Amino acid sequence: MSAGLPIIIKLEGVEKTLGGQPVLKGVNLNIPKGQITTIIGPSGEGKSVMLKHIIGLIRPDRGKVIVDGTDLARINDRELNDIRKKFAMLFQSAALFDSMNVFDNVAFPLREKRMVAEQEICRWVPEMLERVGLGNMGHKFPAELSGGMKKRAGLARALVMGPEIILFDEPTTGLDPLMAHAIHDLILAMHKTFGFTGIMVSHEIPEIFPISDWVAMLKNGKIIAMKPSDEFQRTSDPVVREFISVNNGIQLTPV
Repeated sequence: MSAGLPIIIKLEGVEKTLGGQPVLKGVNLNIPKGQITTIIGPSGEGKSVMLKHIIGLIRPDRGKVIVDGTDLARINDRELNDIRKKFAMLFQSAALFDSMNVFDNVAFPLREKRMVAEQEICRWVPEMLERVGLGNMGHKFPAELSGGMKKRAGLARALVMGPEIILFDEPTTGLDPLMAHAIHDLILAMHKTFGFTGIMVSHEIPEIFPISDWVAMLKNGKIIAMKPSDEFQRTSDPVVREFISVNNGIQLTPV
């Protein structure tokens, strides 16, 4: 990683066993501030488990998770909740509340935290919906939305609190290729607008390369490679090259 690049999240020797099965076996990972880092790797390797460590939902058996200089293992629940205010998350399913319309789904975190007056909510939420391409859709309920629209609504809800860090857990799962491309483009556009740090888990190869600043690969419980996106595609590592080649038949640049 380039010298002097500010690091907002560090995983140092993180180990985790779940159900008697070792999942993370000494993960070391630095996440640069203000950039999009995408984590790839075979299914079942623990990529989502890594995200849960980063946001403090799971604590490591060994090792450290450091967010903005704070070791999550050394703070109490109140301090952890304060750290989590830096985060938002876009889930695979978008995780919208079925009983609420789109407007109320997006407004929910603002109302829950009682951060702003209702008058401001009525101004902010439509603006955010417009930014993600859901203008005039606030009255719709999740059951009335397409898969792509649900992802857009989920992204609007993630952005409305102005988070420093957004976690994306397979954000295009279940979408057709054209819609997945549109959601990737939207994530990139919102990143350019708001400047958040993005951490994405994805299997969408090669589509993730143009929207990622950095790409890391998790295999056998460890990060085996992390490089800028363009360099990652030119890797000489045979394991990484095989994984990329197998997924969607991408033709790698010769080395």
